[in-house]
Amino acid sequence: MGEEFLKAKMVVDKDFVISHIDKRIYGSFIEQLGRAVYGGIYEPDHPSADEQGFRQDVLDLVKELQVPIVRYPGGNMVSAYNWEDGIGPKEERPRRLELAWRVIETNQVGTNEFVDWAKKANAEVMMAVNLGTRGVDAARNLIEYTNHPGGTAWSDLRKQHGYKEPHNIKTWCLGNEMDGSWQMGQKTAYEYGRLAAETAKAMRQVDPTIELVSCGSSSAHMPTFRVGGNNFRSYI
Repeated sequence: MGEEFLKAKMVVDKDFVISHIDKRIYGSFIEQLGRAVYGGIYEPDHPSADEQGFRQDVLDLVKELQVPIVRYPGGNMVSAYNWEDGIGPKEERPRRLELAWRVIETNQVGTNEFVDWAKKANAEVMMAVNLGTRGVDAARNLIEYTNHPGGTAWSDLRKQHGYKEPHNIKTWCLGNEMDGSWQMGQKTAYEYGRLAAETAKAMRQVDPTIELVSCGSSSAHMPTFRVGGNNFRSYI
């Protein structure tokens, strides 16, 4: 039995608008995986490296792509990441075994460095918080460090590190792929929903203007987060 082909004509009206598309859907992310960070965006000995060690050739390509927003520090890495390791004098930062990819994290690129890189790349920062091995306290301390103007322990520490003005990071991720068995601190939907809700509540107490992004299911073959959604939708 032979195949029958039908002819069709499609007309595209470029001026017909259904809705606004948020440019952030064209964003990207980066984490300490392979040569993405060390040897990628950051390589002080590279001929094109600037005064902070960022590769200008990579920055030029990122700017050419017009990436609107970049998530950091992960990715799988964030589920066991201690953000405090990546602030302060570089020579005093600890070297850690990074548990997602089992590599050494030198912490030479931390929170402030990434914010600087994003500005150079003309991109917004989407900062992820660790909801695997950590939770509410670490997240609210981080946003106090990045977004609070001053007069508190963490915001004043940022000033001591050379950043008098707050970074005002507006988009935040609550963990990463938390239903995945490959995550440090894997959560059920209910466990994640509860933790995400409480973390969101605390973070919004520090900065009510932020936008928060929750995790969905990591695969169509895995449980969804409907239970989780019922627990945190008031805060996200």
